[in-house]
Amino acid sequence: MRKQIFTLIIMAATLSTVVSCGEDDPIQTSSCSDGIQNGDETGVDCGGSCQPCGSADLSGEVSTEVTLDASVTYKLTGSYVVKKGGILNIPAGTKIEATGGTSAYIAVAQGGKIFIDGNKDNPVVMTSGSSNPAAKDWGGLVICGNAPTNVGSTATSEVAGLTYGGNMADDNSGSIRYLRIEYTGATFNSSKEFNGLSLFGVGSGTTLEYVQSFEGGDDGIEFFGGTVNGKYLVSTNSGDDSIDFADGWAGTGEYWYISGSAKAGIEGSNNGDNGDAAPVTNATLKNITVAGPVTEGALYYKEGGGNFTIDNLYISGVDLGVKAKSTDAEAGVRIENGDLKMTNVQFAENVDGFTLTDYTGANQSFINQGIATGAGNGAAAPNWTAGWTRGLSNSGVSKENLAGEVTGDVSLKADVEYQLTSAFVVKEGGKLTIPAGTVIKATGGTSSYIAVAQGGQIFINGEANNPVIMTSNSATPAAKDWGGLVICGKAPTNVGSVATSEVAGLTYGGNTTDDSSGSIRYLRIEYTGASFNSSKEFNGLSLFGVGSGTTLEYVQSFEGGDDGIEFFGGTVNGKYLVSTNSGDDSIDFADGWAGTGEYWYISGSAKAGIEGSNNGDNGNATPVTTATLKNITVVGPVTEGALYYKEGGGNFTIDNLYISGVDLGVKAKSTDAEAGVRIENGDLKMTNIQFANNVAGFALTDYTGTNQSFISEGTTTGAGNGADAPDWTNGWTKGL
Repeated sequence: MRKQIFTLIIMAATLSTVVSCGEDDPIQTSSCSDGIQNGDETGVDCGGSCQPCGSADLSGEVSTEVTLDASVTYKLTGSYVVKKGGILNIPAGTKIEATGGTSAYIAVAQGGKIFIDGNKDNPVVMTSGSSNPAAKDWGGLVICGNAPTNVGSTATSEVAGLTYGGNMADDNSGSIRYLRIEYTGATFNSSKEFNGLSLFGVGSGTTLEYVQSFEGGDDGIEFFGGTVNGKYLVSTNSGDDSIDFADGWAGTGEYWYISGSAKAGIEGSNNGDNGDAAPVTNATLKNITVAGPVTEGALYYKEGGGNFTIDNLYISGVDLGVKAKSTDAEAGVRIENGDLKMTNVQFAENVDGFTLTDYTGANQSFINQGIATGAGNGAAAPNWTAGWTRGLSNSGVSKENLAGEVTGDVSLKADVEYQLTSAFVVKEGGKLTIPAGTVIKATGGTSSYIAVAQGGQIFINGEANNPVIMTSNSATPAAKDWGGLVICGKAPTNVGSVATSEVAGLTYGGNTTDDSSGSIRYLRIEYTGASFNSSKEFNGLSLFGVGSGTTLEYVQSFEGGDDGIEFFGGTVNGKYLVSTNSGDDSIDFADGWAGTGEYWYISGSAKAGIEGSNNGDNGNATPVTTATLKNITVVGPVTEGALYYKEGGGNFTIDNLYISGVDLGVKAKSTDAEAGVRIENGDLKMTNIQFANNVAGFALTDYTGTNQSFISEGTTTGAGNGADAPDWTNGWTKGL
């Protein structure tokens, strides 16, 4: 048998120990496995005939099966290579300290195997032996397999000089679990440096889980072709890229937590010499966090890139999302072909000058933003890193971007300020929960809005002293800074069985009267109403065909550029609503709305306090708007009446309405024939209406028809306190 070179220098070891307590006492022998120091052992189950105990030098080759001892601190003085047929077992808690610079590394050759069996409380640690450890103190861990690459049928690893590659996709180089590699990256020359972990043509039969590269001088972890999958990987403070893959890697990466990259968070390429080399890099990445800063993007798509599918990617503190050089023709072709697909990508704590990508080609839609958890905890270290990693901070971020789509169950966090950078849409089947105290600040004009599609749900769980706030991100906020909140349901309208919302372009309507789009309580919406064109503007809150199963209570629109709150058909009821300083009407309902409004406090309408209509194209469209309003206050001035009954009006029953500081009670155009017919038929019933502080020239109504008795005056409290803000507005509203 070939002699194995494996040097062990035993420190403080006694070759034999005999303990005698009497002439007839038997001689104790070493058991080496009973957890007791006995026989010639110098420690518990080590030393003497049990070997090793203390520390040992590690170098040479492994050609049979070798098992290290966790009770020994190994000194890696040179290269230690597992040759073909060799097996190296490293148990939990083993520590290996490297002392030899570039000559000190551990490598597994083709046909060799390594089994690193750490656990979360007792990882295997490969580190520097220096008293002042630093990046580049030693090489790293190199594994070479027989799986395919695109650099030839076989190649030589750029470090360690071992062959790799082949056609065995399921090749097995062993198993690595719970390993921390520290202070690697020793330099051969200007173009060759060790990575923390280098995987050359490693096959999918190899297990690679729970590995951290810490303070590496070059890349943290790099895949050079192969098919091995990498799960629960951490790269911290790498001197180059954090995790790099190239040369036709065809694998899946899941749960990667990356922080402190000197260059790119992730660098993904096909082939540095030929961007079209085959097999093309084919990477599936999911549940990834990249925490900046970076200097070459969270993702650098280069040297032909490849086919990348990336989902649930959380990116924090970067100035660039995706880097792709304009001179990289092959990468550009793949982006244009849709080979780079990024979904549910969320950005947080953007650095000044942030751009989504520096790619200048026609396809600018390959990044689809959304809500992401990344590696499990957003920007903060995920729970699965606890116990075996080092150098990670569990602090999260204070700002996150909101954009994209919600298709599952998503909850925002009250301690994060959200930057609404574009449309954020809850799709069918999606559920968005927003807790009390959450603040969302919009930055994108008309492109910035929140919408709930049919079949989606939103749950806004504000509190009286801790509302949810949707507002402008401008330093000098003003009406029309952003869109607003749009909700689309499946309840009936009179504009057709299905229609398209005038803003957000979503379908709405149907025949489900009790449809539920969720629950909204204690919400303040500020500075909305961005304009699409002269006829289309966002409202603060737009309700398209929303059903009665939806809860709508304690909502304020403040300084909106168009209507404050508008009901487009549907059957939802609205209680405890406030509209303050709207650029058009304060609260508007139309298109067959069949609901009840209670406790509305309205002030500062540019046009009507309340605008109620049936249908702008057909005043007799069915189902006819049927509104029950009670306990309402309208505080002027107004320019189109406290109530504007228009476009066919509808069946309105209004009671306990307090109106202050207006020049006109009810506006109804003489040219609106359908509205006139309904007033004459008694379909507009207004009881217990009180007027106060009338403006000069005040008129009860400008309706000129025969029926002048549809308004019955009385003494009222309105929304609860006459013209003054009612008690139920305390704590969560603004500007009252």
